[in-house]
Amino acid sequence: MSVRELLVLGTSSAVPTRRRNHNGYFLRFDDHGILIDPGEGTQRQMRTAGVSATDITRILITHFHGDHSLGLPGTIQRIARDQVPHTVRIAYPAQGQDHFDRLRHATAFVDTDRITAQPVGGHGACPTGEPNLHISALPLHHSVPTYGYRIAEPDTWRLDPHALAQHGITGPDAGHIKTHGHLTRPDGTTVHLEQVARPRPGQVVAHVMDTAPCPQAEELAAGADLLIIESTYLDSEEHLARAYGHLTARQAAGIAARAGVRHLVLTHISERYEHGDDQRFLDQAAQVYPGPTTLAADLDRIALPPRR
Repeated sequence: MSVRELLVLGTSSAVPTRRRNHNGYFLRFDDHGILIDPGEGTQRQMRTAGVSATDITRILITHFHGDHSLGLPGTIQRIARDQVPHTVRIAYPAQGQDHFDRLRHATAFVDTDRITAQPVGGHGACPTGEPNLHISALPLHHSVPTYGYRIAEPDTWRLDPHALAQHGITGPDAGHIKTHGHLTRPDGTTVHLEQVARPRPGQVVAHVMDTAPCPQAEELAAGADLLIIESTYLDSEEHLARAYGHLTARQAAGIAARAGVRHLVLTHISERYEHGDDQRFLDQAAQVYPGPTTLAADLDRIALPPRR
C-alpha cells in the first residue's frame, strides 16, 4: 500500500532549541521520497525517524540560509557512502549557485555521480518534475533569493460504473477507454472518456518557507491538500516579521484561507517561543483559517488528507 505523509524532521528557525531541531521535512509520496530544506542535524533526525539515504529520490532547497541548507553536505555524503543506486536531483535557487557548489563539496569524501543539480530561476513557474509528479517553483519575498515549491500529482479520471453500464461498456473495454481516452464500438460509434468517467483531482502539497506575504505564496498554495508554511512569529512580533521577511501565524493562516487549503501545517518557529506559546499560534491562525491546522513538532507524521 502506498504511503503519502509528511515526516517532520525539524521545526525551528535560525536557532535550534531543545525541542525543535533546525528545518527538515521528508515527504513520502508513493515511490517518491522528497527531502526539503535539510538544516543541521537532518541526518540524525532521519535516523531517529527510520528514514535512510536510499529513501531520498529528490531534494528541494528553498534558499541558502543555514537553517535550510547546512545539512545538505552531510546528506550528499551519506548518499555517496550508502551507494544510493538511483539519481537524486537537487533543486535550488540558481542565484545561489556559488553556495550550492561550496555545500556540494564542503569536505573530502568519495563522491557519487548520482547527484544531479537542477537550479531554478526566473519569475514564472520553473518545472522540476519527475514521472507521475509535477514539481514547480515560484520566487518568494525574502532577504535572499528564495523559492517555494508546489508538488502536484496529475489529475486523473475515475470510471463511473453507472455511466459505463448505460453505454454497455464492460470488462477489458473499460480499461481500454481509461487508457486511450475513447473506445470505438463495433457499430462505429465512439464513446469518449468524459462520457463515462468523472475527473479525479491529483493531490497537491505546497511548501512555503521564509517569505513576507506575497501573491506567489498564494499561487503555490492554491487548492493544496497540505500547505507547509513558515509561521515564525506571533502577532506581538509582527514588526520583526515585516523587518526580516517572515510570516506570523495569522498571516500564514490568511494565505491558507485565501488559497482554499485543506490542511495547514505551521512550522519554522522562532527560538524565542516556549512550549506554553504553542496554543497561541493555533489560536491566532484559527481566527482567519477555519480548517484543520497542525503546529508541527519534530518527528511528527502528518498524513495527507483523503483524496477528494
